[in-house]
Amino acid sequence: MQKHSLGNSELQVSPLCFGCNIFGFTTDEQRSYELLDALADSEINFLDTADVYSTWVPGHVGGESETIIGNWLKRSGKRAQVVIATKLGKPMGEGKQGLSRKYMVQAVEDSLLRMHTDYIDLYQSHEDDSNTPLEETMEAFALLIQQGKVRAIGASNFNGSRLAEAIEVSRRKGWPSYVTLQPHYNLVYRPEFENDLEPVCRKYGLAVLPYFALAGGFLTGKYRSAADAEGKARGGMVKRYMTERGFQVMTKLIEVSKRLGATPGQVALAWLMARPVQTIPIASATTLMQFNELVEAMRLTLDRESIEQLDAVSAEAVPSPS
Repeated sequence: MQKHSLGNSELQVSPLCFGCNIFGFTTDEQRSYELLDALADSEINFLDTADVYSTWVPGHVGGESETIIGNWLKRSGKRAQVVIATKLGKPMGEGKQGLSRKYMVQAVEDSLLRMHTDYIDLYQSHEDDSNTPLEETMEAFALLIQQGKVRAIGASNFNGSRLAEAIEVSRRKGWPSYVTLQPHYNLVYRPEFENDLEPVCRKYGLAVLPYFALAGGFLTGKYRSAADAEGKARGGMVKRYMTERGFQVMTKLIEVSKRLGATPGQVALAWLMARPVQTIPIASATTLMQFNELVEAMRLTLDRESIEQLDAVSAEAVPSPS
């Protein structure tokens, strides 16, 4: 399958990105290696992680996902076959947070060490840092690129005005600017991105890397009621989508998937990949069977009727918080 330039960068990536937040969380190290081996042998070459993964697991301190990726890179020697995106900025311990120059210089070294690599392909601000001037953050990113430690940069969890301001700061100073945005965006959670952020992505040519692309598994069709989510690792996340409108979307999604001979999850990912802005959904798999479904999703092209039906039913599926 043909690779495409990631936004305005020189990075060549697959139409889908593999989410590695599961490594050390719902997937142990050995299974993580199996999934990464499958990825290296497949048409997916793009993977996303963060230094903070997985601090939410009791006993974890962060860096677990990056460490597993690094151990795999060291034993496989396949660094050149993958495009690695990671993130910084969320709390990693006392004094380890934010987007100040001092912390960024430290955080990148920590991630490089954990992943046994000399460079990060896409380094992303995990969230906005209102306590640090944008000029300081963007200059620090420029320094990391100049040093060869980072190839391109992206943002996550910014609002539209701050994202545009950060890009304009970089342009005025002649520094590299964000080429990607990683937002919460999927078939049942649309308005926040489409109303505030999509216009900025269009204007500046940013690629969009939606997280929760499958709504925590809701869009795979395996959660049909609140009871289905009880006791599951992602149960709390999935419940937010279990509204009357959310289930209406699922009904239509299942109908379309049956007509196309695909799974609901594949159709949900194909819908994202068909958006007007370059959209590369992030999705995870905990088994090789699930991984192969992701690979097949990249080959699925939705017809106009299917897109229009899904657009109509999902337009206001889960309103954004006011």
